[in-house]
Amino acid sequence: MDINQLTPMMKQYFEIKNQYKDFIVFYRLGDFYEMFFDDAITASRELELTLTGRNCGLEERAPLCGIPYHAADAYIGRMVDKGYKVAICEQTEDPALAKGLVKREVVRIITPGTVIDPTMLDEKRNNYVLSLFKNKYHAIAFADITTGEFKTTLFDPSIDSYRLLEEIQKVEPREIIVDPALEKQMPWLYKALGNQYTLSHYHESCFRSEFAQSIIKRIFGVFSVESLGLVPQEEQTIAVGALLGYIEETQKVPLKHFDRIEHYNSNSYMMIDRFTRRNLELVETMREKGKKGALLGVLDKTCTAMGGRKIRQWIEQPLIDEMKIEQRLEAVACFHEDLFLREELKVILRQIYDLERLASKLVYGNINPRDLVALKQSIALLCCLAEIYRW
Repeated sequence: MDINQLTPMMKQYFEIKNQYKDFIVFYRLGDFYEMFFDDAITASRELELTLTGRNCGLEERAPLCGIPYHAADAYIGRMVDKGYKVAICEQTEDPALAKGLVKREVVRIITPGTVIDPTMLDEKRNNYVLSLFKNKYHAIAFADITTGEFKTTLFDPSIDSYRLLEEIQKVEPREIIVDPALEKQMPWLYKALGNQYTLSHYHESCFRSEFAQSIIKRIFGVFSVESLGLVPQEEQTIAVGALLGYIEETQKVPLKHFDRIEHYNSNSYMMIDRFTRRNLELVETMREKGKKGALLGVLDKTCTAMGGRKIRQWIEQPLIDEMKIEQRLEAVACFHEDLFLREELKVILRQIYDLERLASKLVYGNINPRDLVALKQSIALLCCLAEIYRW
């Protein structure tokens, strides 16, 4: 393709597209988002849109499909559900005041692991994005950007790639961030992950200790990574730093809701491989892939979205430490034996909205008046819960 033959608008499109080659670019033109060339062919197939053409300066018309901008969220959700990544390119100046071509730039990036729109999420299920890094040790870090949850763990070099795959399957991330070198380092694992999850290759320079330490200290406001339980020059620090870099790059806002990193040992939980999880129907049935009929459907009587996510984590990660199991059973027994306390808590909990995701919407600047009222009401009810706890 001879770029010089393209029209000015198509040249602008390709300048943007070349920066987001792995994304479906939604290019704003008036009241529509339009897609061109390979993006148009893919989107028309996945979204069942009519594929047309547009004069682009070449002999053949450019493949084209479009959607109304006011209906974009529904289409974006469908693309993300299918594992695609979307870049929203907006007009950044008033067309009436523009001299020549209207300036445009990507203002929002949406990937399977970085979705923040509640309509695209299951309120009782975490939406994790995970980073994986291998050198001498294996390290993973994963986060739910809608709740502020951030976890990491380190594996001994003697661990095999199948055991690492099992741990990732337990987390069930929507997207995995990898170093481009991983394909050569662990070809079997790379292929297995690619068959199950959306893989995103991130800049090789972001999987470096200097970058990791710099971004971790800046985002968490600390002078050293040791204060967060990390060790400089270690794989775990690099996995955490790469994940933070990816989230910051896609969200384009300060990540103020990440205030701690939880370190965990995978050996603290019972290891259940993928096929056993499926056959036991822990969180979904084998046939219909739904919650109803699975163990989660039987046990989940939670009153809040936060509780729903927590009980799902408990079912997917059975404890093996006797003391922790006893502590959990004692807490359950306390509520089981006290009917009045249990009912009083239920009344309050049913009025509490999803505080974790509401707080995150504040960070991302997409909270609305209705959300603010919900946040206010929920915070006020926390005082009632505190009184019951002290009692």
